Amino acid sequence: MRSVTSTLPPLGERIREARLRGGMSLRALARTVGVSASLISQIETGKSQPSVSTLYAITKALGISVEDVFDAEPAVAPRAAATAVLHRLGPIVRPETREILRLDSGVTWERLGHPPGGQVDFLLVTYAPGGSSSSGDALMRHAGVEYGFLVEGQLTLTLGFEEHRLGPGDAVSFASSTPHRYRNNGIIPAVGVWFVSETPP
Repeated sequence: MRSVTSTLPPLGERIREARLRGGMSLRALARTVGVSASLISQIETGKSQPSVSTLYAITKALGISVEDVFDAEPAVAPRAAATAVLHRLGPIVRPETREILRLDSGVTWERLGHPPGGQVDFLLVTYAPGGSSSSGDALMRHAGVEYGFLVEGQLTLTLGFEEHRLGPGDAVSFASSTPHRYRNNGIIPAVGVWFVSETPP
């Protein structure tokens, strides 16, 4: 896969800013998310990265969206700053200008754009061999609807009580409130395009 040179957004700083803005203590956030205060501290200081499931749980607890942790400006940004971010990310996003989040458990998100009019994650997602959306066996659930299209590799999607094996060309769509988990049991990276609306239909 090609090299992308854009600067990683300061994920831990975004989370810490939102937590302090909301007047929530580190221990209170950890309690709400269901992880240790030590892990939250390590995430905020950049010593550790959250899994996909933990990131969604953190943003829900803080009342922000995953889109907010990508933005170059604070999560609650002035209109002018938000407009500047929008212009930088569209209408064309070149490979070398994508914003990237490298998460725990071998998952990388590359932001493909910032669609106006809602909280939407438009992402190129890569699961390294052995990568998973959760660091453990727990399934995740969050608000909204997600649509995915696998371009290469294989993914196992656990959706509710069923497992589905996805290959190149397969597409998925479901309410994100359904318990789910993705994992790559293969030996090559699984790469796909995901479009996740964080607001219910």
